[in-house]
Amino acid sequence: METKVSLNFVEEIVEKDLASGKHETIQTRFPPEPNGFLHIGHASSICLNFGLKNRFNGKCNLRFDDTNPSTEETRYVEAIKKDIQWLGFEWDKELYASDYFDQLYAWAVQLIKEGLAYVDDSSAEEIAEQKGTPTKPGSRNKFAERTVEENLDLFERMKNGEFENGAKVLRAKIDMASPNMLLRDPLIYRIKKEPHHRTGDKWVIYPMYDFAHGQSDSIENVTHSICTLEFENHRPLYNWFIEKLGIFPSRQIEFARRNLSHTVMSKRKLLQLVNENLVNGWDDPRMPTISGLRRRGYTAASIRNYANKIGIARRENVIDVSLLEFCAREDLNKVATRVMAVLDPLKVVITNYPKGEMEWVEMPNNPEDGKNTVHRMPFSGELYIERKDFMEDPPKKFFRLGPGRMSRLKAGYIIRCDGFEKDENGKVTQLNCTYFPESKSGQDTSGLKAKGVLHWVSIAHAAKAEIRQYDRLFLDENPQGHEGKDFKEFINPDSLSVIEEAYIEPFLTNAEPGKHYQFMRTGYFTPDPDSTKEKLIFNRTVTLRDSWAKAQRK
Repeated sequence: METKVSLNFVEEIVEKDLASGKHETIQTRFPPEPNGFLHIGHASSICLNFGLKNRFNGKCNLRFDDTNPSTEETRYVEAIKKDIQWLGFEWDKELYASDYFDQLYAWAVQLIKEGLAYVDDSSAEEIAEQKGTPTKPGSRNKFAERTVEENLDLFERMKNGEFENGAKVLRAKIDMASPNMLLRDPLIYRIKKEPHHRTGDKWVIYPMYDFAHGQSDSIENVTHSICTLEFENHRPLYNWFIEKLGIFPSRQIEFARRNLSHTVMSKRKLLQLVNENLVNGWDDPRMPTISGLRRRGYTAASIRNYANKIGIARRENVIDVSLLEFCAREDLNKVATRVMAVLDPLKVVITNYPKGEMEWVEMPNNPEDGKNTVHRMPFSGELYIERKDFMEDPPKKFFRLGPGRMSRLKAGYIIRCDGFEKDENGKVTQLNCTYFPESKSGQDTSGLKAKGVLHWVSIAHAAKAEIRQYDRLFLDENPQGHEGKDFKEFINPDSLSVIEEAYIEPFLTNAEPGKHYQFMRTGYFTPDPDSTKEKLIFNRTVTLRDSWAKAQRK
């Protein structure tokens, strides 16, 4: 019996439109403004729009809504394209709202000729006051009575650069008493004498988002224009422009944002973090940007899986970042190579191991991938283990090293701690141990039992590395949800800790950015783009377990 695949409410709308014959094929678009880097919230929209294309054999354009030259840059365009491709999606056409500036201007002229738009000389403050309040209707000023000829002349002179910024705007003439304040003669064009990243100095007037967005959808024959719930009140205006201009009737559909806990999702606030050097750029691994998550070591598959798990709905809520981390662990467990790295080293001397000799042991690359591949590790009589794997006076259920206790070295031998040495401050500096030659992993005939398994590196062969351990950027679940408080008050002072001298097995000296590794018993890590042969740097993606949630329950 065939299992019916469940659909979200957007997919149900699309399926119904196709079944009724309203559309033969669907056309969606992902329309970012190139004024910053994409974040995890955009990833949900990307997966939705491109997912509709893939599911229903349709098309999806990448269209940059570049109508504000003050904030938009080519570097943001390139970063956005890179992020989408990294997530595993390809667009059908690369388009720009600026491609349509001539047509948008012509449509504005059409509205003026039909008495549906006028040039207003009022200041921004005067316009806001004239709009009234949600309970009090607005009132038009004297400029709304200008003739069609006068408006056409003034609008052309605006285009020709005769007036300064803020001197005049073009407004649609709709309904100053509408309960929807967005319909109270909204702005269509404003003067901005700034160069555009694509059109240069050709234009000194630019369309407002509400005028450019819907018309761009119509030009591209977008059948389903998917946007977030904040634009629900904009839909009547979106439809008004379509009706009055007589253009292709794109349909706007809204879905709820899925905010991520312990971070901020506002581009303005993210830019503030960058500009005030509270993080190290847009791709700082603590940022919720796609580039930051990629640098931290998240996989594209884990982000797509996260978007699928949170789903599409009509009500906004905050998603705990633990879900995103779970998706990372789930995928990294499948793809990450297992390796040895010691972050807090304690020296071990195997007193009965032949002095000056070494041998190779085989380390499984990833037991989860089913390929049974291995890489070789050097083993010698002097090793580093983690300091936490030894206790001078261990409790009964401590299954690691202590005086007279045995543990197995992963992929190596069973060793017994015979004694230890301290410095003048009482800190343990060295363990003296015995190994059992017959206990080698895969060839064990010793009959010995050791419950604990330790990771290690050979001192003579290990390489030094800097380890950057990242945690939540904010201590509060919703740092921007406290009235009267600056969101920056909740920044986690321990969101980054750096270990300057960890020791890694030599296999890792050839690690490249974009590769994923599980440091045995520690967590998942990836080489940072700044890493070089001379200075190896690894970023922690996530711990092996959700230690944060456990700490919060205490």
